[in-house]
Amino acid sequence: MTNASRVSRALRRPAAVVLPLSAALALTAVAWPAQGAPAHESDGPRVVSTATLPDIPLAAFSNRLLPGSVADDRGIDLGGIGSDLYPAERPGEFWTVTDRGPNGQIAVDKEKRRTFPVPGFDPAIVRIRAVGDRVEVLEAIPLTTASGRAVTGLPNQPGRDEAPYDYAAATPLAYDPNGLDTEGLVRDRDGSFWLADEYGPSLVHVSPRGRVLARYVPQGLGLTGADYPVVEALPSVYLKRKVNRGFEGLALLPDGDLVLALQSPLLNPDKASGEESRTTRLLRFSPREGGVTAEYAYRFDPVGTVEPGQTKTSELKISALVALGGDRLMVEERTDKAARLYEIRLRRGSDILGSAWDAAGTTPSLEQLADPAAAGVPVPAKRLVVDLGALDGVPGKIEGIAVEGSRTLVLLNDNDFGMTDGSGAFDADGRLVDSGVETELVRVRLDRPLR
Repeated sequence: MTNASRVSRALRRPAAVVLPLSAALALTAVAWPAQGAPAHESDGPRVVSTATLPDIPLAAFSNRLLPGSVADDRGIDLGGIGSDLYPAERPGEFWTVTDRGPNGQIAVDKEKRRTFPVPGFDPAIVRIRAVGDRVEVLEAIPLTTASGRAVTGLPNQPGRDEAPYDYAAATPLAYDPNGLDTEGLVRDRDGSFWLADEYGPSLVHVSPRGRVLARYVPQGLGLTGADYPVVEALPSVYLKRKVNRGFEGLALLPDGDLVLALQSPLLNPDKASGEESRTTRLLRFSPREGGVTAEYAYRFDPVGTVEPGQTKTSELKISALVALGGDRLMVEERTDKAARLYEIRLRRGSDILGSAWDAAGTTPSLEQLADPAAAGVPVPAKRLVVDLGALDGVPGKIEGIAVEGSRTLVLLNDNDFGMTDGSGAFDADGRLVDSGVETELVRVRLDRPLR
């Protein structure tokens, strides 16, 4: 039986809420390529293996989870699962999460419109493993509301979020207060998931079966109409998040607390200040207390250090956090073309929660300070772990990072579902002109242990 026949046959089975896809989507299993002898200090970090996600039609994938959710995938395959990466229960397996789905931008009368070519797409949690040079999908869990309806990836609020349009940027789409732009993921000890969302920005608690249990948002957001509990528990200053730059990184600390990374500096007090700032924020959230317990200022390196030749500070972003044990955290600073990983410690003396820097009316704001440390802001010191941009074989736009053993990094990129911006993203028949960027799982062997 061919691989295509296996997929076709599997997709005719009765629908289920949680999808075991290994039989449907696995290709011929071969042994994982040997990683060779242990690295020596002189070897330096290096890529030791790469696996690629095969083409899986997005409509078939989505409708298997929630029948009838996607009427037409416009020729788009499953992608975007690299928004985060978290170790699963079995060695070599990982939990991942899609973002809000295929989306792009098209300029109409000099105004950029946000397009959603598959508006019925439902973000999903996906369990994967690498088998030889292929990424195998083992399980998929759709995100649903309290009543079991799909949580789409559409924007929530007019005036705050970008207006959604169809694939051609011609027809407006409806906003969805249930919509989530999921970017970060961890799995808690009880089997539930925590997700970071860019729209709110928000922290979302999800049951093991994908039902949204609670969404924690900034105070004063005023989100109404959602079919799940919405709790205003985060500092109100986060209402000043940049569009498409809300929470992206998420880590689970050994004590059970969560740490959220704001992808880019707040537009505080205005857009110009935020675009030029190199200071973003981390939030510590206690699930036991149901609220924020600490906040930290995080200082980016100059953009030209992260990506040589790049001059736009606004290209800097955090896309991943990894707990390393104790109060140690690994942070990814990146642009779309390069990334560097740093280690920091979350010391008690670095907490700015409840200080003047946590208030929206402080002048100058945290984001306006040219040198926060010189102004008395406690900024966690950082140590470079690895410059991913200097390694051959690492794809762009790495958003998922995990650690295997003591010195192996596992990286997963976001391929944006093969989408590009502009009117040429689709052909005359409304079918995707694929970018050719694949979803790749890459292992990097470091020259020294992380833990």
